[in-house]
Amino acid sequence: MGIFNLNTPKDPDQGEPEPAPAASPERQVTPEPPSPGGMVPPRQEPPHAVLPAQPVAPPPAETHDPIDPDPVRTLELKPRLIEALSTVYDPEIPVNIYELGLIYDIDVNADGLVGIRMTLTSPACPAAQTLPGEVKAKARAVPGVSDAWVDVVWEPQWDMNKMTDEAKLQLGLL
Repeated sequence: MGIFNLNTPKDPDQGEPEPAPAASPERQVTPEPPSPGGMVPPRQEPPHAVLPAQPVAPPPAETHDPIDPDPVRTLELKPRLIEALSTVYDPEIPVNIYELGLIYDIDVNADGLVGIRMTLTSPACPAAQTLPGEVKAKARAVPGVSDAWVDVVWEPQWDMNKMTDEAKLQLGLL
């Protein structure tokens, strides 16, 4: 019996210890040096606790001057913009952000500049840093759009009443 065999029987009447499981190739266990008293303390694994989510700061409140919406360009591009924004999903909710009611306004000026006002389900939303950028990229990709900006607003605050009936049905709320 070597000094690194930690599977010794607790009671001499228990018989032979069970062999230690082989270390997996991904994780090699190196023995610890003996303590001054000659005993090797058993290696203790840290508990695999789930740490509480760290609060995520909301994205900086970037606001733009309101654009002068052009009714014809807005009428022309808004359905395509809604279609594009309907491909963006909140990673925690299996419903697109348009159906969730996170898009408050979409305006288009005569030059094709799109202004989008949106919110998030909460200021601590884990996607707060990525969703606005994704919305901007999707809007810019629509043919006829020259540029786009996205303002994240917190007023009015989002609540479940802003969701479409389709979204409520999909989430089992109807």
